[in-house]
Formats: sequence, structure tokens, C-alpha cells
Amino acid sequence: MRWTGVPKRVCSALQPVADLATFCRYLEYQEKVQKGGGESAIARHTQRNKKLVVRDRLRLLLDEEGCLELSPFAGLGLPYGDIPSAGCVTGIGKISGLWCVFIANDATVKGGTAYPISVKKQLRAQEVAIQNRLPCVYLVDSGGAFLPLQSEIFPDKNQGGRSFYNEAIMSAMRIPQVAVVCGSCTAGGAYIPTMAEEAVIVHKIGTIFLGGPPLVKAATGEEVSPEDLGGAQLHAEVSGCVDHFAVMEEEAYQCTRNIISTLNYDLPEDRELSVEQPLHSEEELKGLAPKDYNHSLDVRLILSRLTDGSKFQEFKARYGTTLVTGFAKIEGHLVGFVANNGELRYEAALKGSHFIQLCDQRHIPIVFLQNTPPCPSNTNGLKAQSSMMAAVACASIPKITVIIGGCHGADSYAMCGRAFDPNFLFLWPNARVSLVAPGYSGTLTHDEEEITAINERLEEESSAFFSSGRLWDDGVILPQETRKVKKKRKKKPKKVPLCCPAG
Repeated sequence: MRWTGVPKRVCSALQPVADLATFCRYLEYQEKVQKGGGESAIARHTQRNKKLVVRDRLRLLLDEEGCLELSPFAGLGLPYGDIPSAGCVTGIGKISGLWCVFIANDATVKGGTAYPISVKKQLRAQEVAIQNRLPCVYLVDSGGAFLPLQSEIFPDKNQGGRSFYNEAIMSAMRIPQVAVVCGSCTAGGAYIPTMAEEAVIVHKIGTIFLGGPPLVKAATGEEVSPEDLGGAQLHAEVSGCVDHFAVMEEEAYQCTRNIISTLNYDLPEDRELSVEQPLHSEEELKGLAPKDYNHSLDVRLILSRLTDGSKFQEFKARYGTTLVTGFAKIEGHLVGFVANNGELRYEAALKGSHFIQLCDQRHIPIVFLQNTPPCPSNTNGLKAQSSMMAAVACASIPKITVIIGGCHGADSYAMCGRAFDPNFLFLWPNARVSLVAPGYSGTLTHDEEEITAINERLEEESSAFFSSGRLWDDGVILPQETRKVKKKRKKKPKKVPLCCPAG
């Protein structure tokens, strides 16, 4: 394989390109989501309600080797306020040695109430489970929908009811689903455990009912306790809605691990692969993150810090040089790379189409490294770009997109942007996502006042955190963690090979 890299003496001179404040903002957001609903909400949750916080629950459920959390910044900076982690923690991790998707409500955030962004995040996690045929585990502790925003939660196709539809479809696809009732399952939340294949409930803190005690009193005048109305003993001994009774939460998660160990679910086994570390430190990627399009370095510098042994077999190296394509390995897994290295011109788009079709034919997953021009370019390559879009859309192989700089205009579609349904899409903190980049709205209008107003809006709305807060991606990752996110990958059960980050 051809080695792409630069001498160590050059790398050591690299200074951070991206704005330091952006990475500080990343750390600030990370700290915020770790706190969930805040100190007082956590105290009420743990001391008064005698429950474990969501991340402690996941530590008991998951194997020790860690997991990949999806969209941790979802719910921050929304018009209706901050909803840390959208009120639920989702991701992929191993349970009893088997890769699973997990969806865990965080009842310290707004009392577990579901907001529109909460529903969107849960649906995305189910989509990941369906797409990768991974078992799904639900940790349910929900107070139902936030009624003032019911019009954004209930009526439409991809809103609240879709999660129950997905549960049924997953069952039909023989994708196992297990639910742990570790809090309230009120209103629509009551269907999650009852539609799962197996359900575990925790004594004294787990309840399932469509309408709680206040609704019963309002309707009938009768006073009833949550435990008598829909507690663990009722559902384990009378209604049969659950299959396993746990006295303590710790017992519930051990029971769930035991259930997962008996699924007899066929996923390809992890193979021990020969792995070479990159010749250059991944930490140097911090100094290669573009501050903007005009401060971008050769993308091969990034590739040489992501690939095994910094080896990269470049495809059509002398043709269409503003797009870099080729083969490499990440943690022993062969992947194709399609990386922006300038404007996506006619020749580059043709090369991209050819390479994508080649990977599709060979069943090789593709990693897109996206950094597109800040504004629309000339139309000379329009037909070739259309062909590349078609190749991306029709490729049946796994596609993972990382926006390392700009995500602007039609070029982003050809580079497998969100609309082209990549299996996963991640952003570096310095990434910008908008129709045109801030400062370039003059290409769309000539009104000075309008240009100023649009640029101010673009400055706010194009940031990686604005995007991730609205769940337009699967998370913001630090540049130096890109290889870690990609290396833990899994395949679909037989027939359809798949290679995607998982854990």
C-alpha cells in the first residue's frame, strides 16, 4: 500500500487550525449532559424516589469495554429550552458479549417527560437497530408526552406512535427486544414494555398504566396508589404484562443480561485481526481540523492519522485531484475512503462515482470525509455530480460520513450528507452545516441589510452544536477520537455484510 503522511518534524510544527473556543464549547456541553436534569433533580430521583441515575443503570447493564453513545448533545439550544441528551441516553454497546442498541430514559430531565426531540432520538436509535439488525434494550422511566407540544409529538407519521410501529416491525424481523421498567410507564410509554419480547419490572419503583392515580381520581373519584394501579406485583402476578419481577434495580439489570445471553441470536463473531497503529499520533488531528474552508490542509494528512500503519492505496491519484479516493484499513477492517480535497469538479465527481460503484461491487464500506466549498460553485460538473449522487444513493453498502469542515450546498449531497441516508453521520466540533457558509450569503442576494441579517443567522445556525442539538447527525466527536469511533464496528447477520461503528 502507498504510505501517505508527512515527516514527524513537519507534524510537530502543526498548530491548531480550528478555533480553540469551539473545542471548549464541546467540553462545556459534554459536562452539561453528564449532569442530566441538574443536582436538585438528581437528588430527588435518587433520595426520594430511590432510583439509580441513567448512567449508573447503563454501567450495570453493559459489559465493561465501553459503548458508543449517540447524539449526546441532542436537545440543547432548542426554542422550548434545553433538554439535556433529549431526555434519553441512546447508543450501542455489548451486553453479555452481544452488541445491542440501548434506549434509556433519563427521568432527572423534566421528570422523564417526552419532548419532540426525545421522540426523534428514540426513533433514530430504533432505526440503527433495524438497519444493523441489533437487539434493542429499553430502560423505561417516562412520564409520557409533554402536552403543550402534543401537536409535535402525537399526530404525524414519524412522531410518537412510530416507536410502537417500529417495535412491531422489529419483532417481525426477529430482532430481539427487551424492556426494563425501572420507573413510570405512563400513557404511550406503557406500550413499550408490553410490545417487547420480554419485560422486567422493578418492585416499588416500576409502574405501568395508561392513566395514573390523578386521572383515576378525576374520572371516578377513587383514590388508588401507583403500586395497586399498575405496580410490579400486579403486572407480574395478575395482568401478566411483564415476565420477570426484580426486587432491586441491580437484580433487574442482571436479569436483563441473563435474558440477552439466552437470545440465541446470530451475529458474526469478532475476529482477532492484525492491527497497525498509525505512524502519526491521532492527537495531531486537533491541529488539522479546518477553521474554515480557506484554512484547510491536504486531506491526506488526516487520512495518515486514521488508517492502520498510515497506509492508503489511492485510486486514480492523478485524476480529479480535488477528491481523494482509495482503500485503507481501520483496526484491520478494509474500508474505502472518499474525501474532499477541494471543489468537487467534473473530473472529481466522475472519479467519485467510479470508486463508489467499485466499493459497492466488492462489498467494502465507505467512509466519507466531508469538507465542501462554502458557496455554490459553477455548474460545469452538474451532470457528473448528479451521477455521483445517484451512485451514493443506490450503493447498498454501509456508508459512514464524518463532516471534518464544511457541509454546504449540493456538494454535500454527493458526499453522503444526511439526506442521502448514511448509516452514521458524525461532526467534528469545528464543522459547519448550512446551505452556504457564514459570510457567503452575498452569493444569494444583493440586499446589504438582508446579507448582514442572513450572515448573523448562519453564524449561529451552521455550528456543529446547533446541528447536533436538533439531531441532524449522530453526534459531535473530537478529531482525535475519530478512529476510536470507527474502529468498533459490527456486521449484519450473514447474507448482508455490514461494517459500522458499534461501541
